[in-house]
Amino acid sequence: MRVLFTICGRAGSKGIKNKNIRDFVEKPLAYYTLSAIDLFLKRNDEIAYDIVINSDSETLLDMMKENPMRPVELIVRKPDLAGDAVGKIDVISNCMDEMQKRKNVVYDMVVDLDITSPLRKVADIENLIKVHSEKKADVTTSVVPARRNPYFNQVMRTEKGVKKVIASNFTARQQAPEIFDMNASMYAYAPEYLRSGKGVLDGYCEVIEMYDTGILDLDHKNDFELMEVLARYFYEKDEEFKEIRENIK
Repeated sequence: MRVLFTICGRAGSKGIKNKNIRDFVEKPLAYYTLSAIDLFLKRNDEIAYDIVINSDSETLLDMMKENPMRPVELIVRKPDLAGDAVGKIDVISNCMDEMQKRKNVVYDMVVDLDITSPLRKVADIENLIKVHSEKKADVTTSVVPARRNPYFNQVMRTEKGVKKVIASNFTARQQAPEIFDMNASMYAYAPEYLRSGKGVLDGYCEVIEMYDTGILDLDHKNDFELMEVLARYFYEKDEEFKEIRENIK
């Protein structure tokens, strides 16, 4: 099996200035994603692979080129793929097309890991690839159990007061269907599906469940600071989280 690992990050950020090139718990944020890939490959050396960084940030590209873990390929993002309205799946598809030409290979799977999700384990990547291969899904993504349930304790405004988002007669949360939050940490794609132009949930989508470290979208400075607080706790208490940070030399 040949896997293309993609790491994509735009220059700048409206919510947190230059978040993709910031340090996170005293190490470059982007290195945590590469560290997880590096450890996965050390334990699964039968997998043929390429790793590519796609960005319009020269600083991020230079940082990843000089990383202390393993060589990566660099793609300078095209201007038409750098706007706020451009979907990430389009960028990932471009990575695949470019790398297949560059390496003269065909990939069996494309795995994208988000820079702004540093709290993941090697086992999460192993599970993602295993489920995606076995289920032959179009897309497999990571989720965590939702803290609220639209059948039970989520409401929306109406012309008069509020009501449940989804009408139901459930009297206990356990009776309601199991709901998950997409945590935007990891995605595995079938190459042919990437070329289809469809969205993540438009085809056959499978999921793998990750440990809930407290989902945070890094949109504001406080989000970054709070995630660092959580990360310090997990790096101290959980060896599987800790090894990702310690692998960054």
